[in-house]
Amino acid sequence: MQIMNGQDVSLTPEELENFNMQRDIDEVWLSAEAKSPMPYVIQQLKLRFLLFRNYTYIVVDTSSRQAAIVDPAWEYETIASAIDELKVNLTTILLTHSHHDHVNSVKPLVKRYPVKVYMSRREIDYYGFRCERLNALRDQEVLSLGQTKISCLLTPGHTQGGVCYLLSDALFTGDTVFSEGCGICNAPGGDPEKMYESFQMIKRTVDPDVRIYPAHSFGKEPGQTMRSVVKNNIYFQIDRKEHFISWRMRSSFSGTFNFK
Repeated sequence: MQIMNGQDVSLTPEELENFNMQRDIDEVWLSAEAKSPMPYVIQQLKLRFLLFRNYTYIVVDTSSRQAAIVDPAWEYETIASAIDELKVNLTTILLTHSHHDHVNSVKPLVKRYPVKVYMSRREIDYYGFRCERLNALRDQEVLSLGQTKISCLLTPGHTQGGVCYLLSDALFTGDTVFSEGCGICNAPGGDPEKMYESFQMIKRTVDPDVRIYPAHSFGKEPGQTMRSVVKNNIYFQIDRKEHFISWRMRSSFSGTFNFK
């Protein structure tokens, strides 16, 4: 027998466990809302498949409880459970690029939730990516998630039309910027010269206190400040284009999939 709100309620052990789990989620949510000076909070999911370790992010606008998810991949049921447990209204899927390890949960999410999907026009046209309710973005276009503004920054290099998504204090970088490096540029549509230009644009544009949320980690936790990433990421330290290209495309490079 359990007492809740002054009433006797009989719960099975499984029901009690589920109740306590949901209470914990609600308490964490309220705590995050209270502590965040921004109009949004970020839920981070680390998802796995074979050698892959991908970070997917759920952005929740605290005033409207509308949510966006960045690069949903691999563990669809884990993603759907997280969305449902947060009790949010998923309205938006933000795709940084079209590689399979960033988009393979898009179609089941589109079937389950009334979402719009966003990807850059250049990426869509070059690779022929298709899904229901797909919307093409242009560089510098701004989306609204409740009171939260999300800017699309075109950052080619890893792919032809890769983008980063900039919020007031967060940048979701996909496979463009990692805390420790940058994405490969030798896959179809990749271009190390464009990657160099994307890095220079990001360095000029993004405030030092903005936190960087990449799709993969090679050891450092996501959420490093831009200041820290610029200081410790060699690709931000290389000013000359030819040196950047030479280093990125060096034949001795290894560890592409040494994700942590």
